[in-house]
Amino acid sequence: MALEICVKAASGAPDVLGDCPFCQRVVLTLEEKKVPYKLHLVNLSEKPQWFLEISPEGKVPVVKFDDKWVPDSDVIVGILEEKYPEPSLKTPPEFASVGSKIFGTFIPFLKSNDANDASEQALLNELKELDEHLKGKGPFIAGEKITAVDLALAPKLYHLEIALGHFKKWTIPEDLTYVHNYMKLIFSWESFLKTQPAKEYVIAGWAPKVNA
Repeated sequence: MALEICVKAASGAPDVLGDCPFCQRVVLTLEEKKVPYKLHLVNLSEKPQWFLEISPEGKVPVVKFDDKWVPDSDVIVGILEEKYPEPSLKTPPEFASVGSKIFGTFIPFLKSNDANDASEQALLNELKELDEHLKGKGPFIAGEKITAVDLALAPKLYHLEIALGHFKKWTIPEDLTYVHNYMKLIFSWESFLKTQPAKEYVIAGWAPKVNA
C-alpha cells in the first residue's frame, strides 16, 4: 500500500511538486528505498481545511504511518529507516552533522543588504568545511555510498545555488572543487532529478522572503 505524504505545491502551479527542501528530502528517501507513495500537493498560501485537520500547524511534510499523520522530516526519515531498513540509508553518527549549518548561514546571506555584515563569510566558512570533509572522505559525505545526510543536504544546496545565483548573482567559489563535484554528482542522481522542483519555483518561493 502506498504511503501518503503531504508536500508543498509549487507557487502558482497547484499540480506540481513545490520548492520545500524538507519535502524533497522525504520524497528522495522514499525513492531511494523504493517505497511506493502517494503525493498530496498542498497550496501553503491557501491551506485547505482537510490539511489543517491533519497538520494543525500547517507544516509540511507530513506522512501517514498506521493511520497517524506524522510531521517533521527528521522524525519521518527516522521512521522510514526503521520500517524499511533495506537499502540502509543510515549515516554513521560521526558524519551525521556534516554540512548541517550551511542552510542556516545561507538564509541570512540571501536576505542581507549589508556587504560588511559577515554573512557571506559565515556561509563560505561552512562550505569550506564541507569541501575539506569531502576531500578526505568523498564522493558522498559518508564515503562511497549515498546516505541520509546527503538526502538532507542536497535539496538545501540546490536552493542555495539557485537562490543566490538569481538574487545575488553569487556562485560558490571555483576553488571549492570537492563541493562542486559533490553537487554535480548528487544533482544528477536519478532520484534527485525525479524529485527536484523547477528553478522558477525555487525563485518564486524565496522571492517574498528576500523582498520582505
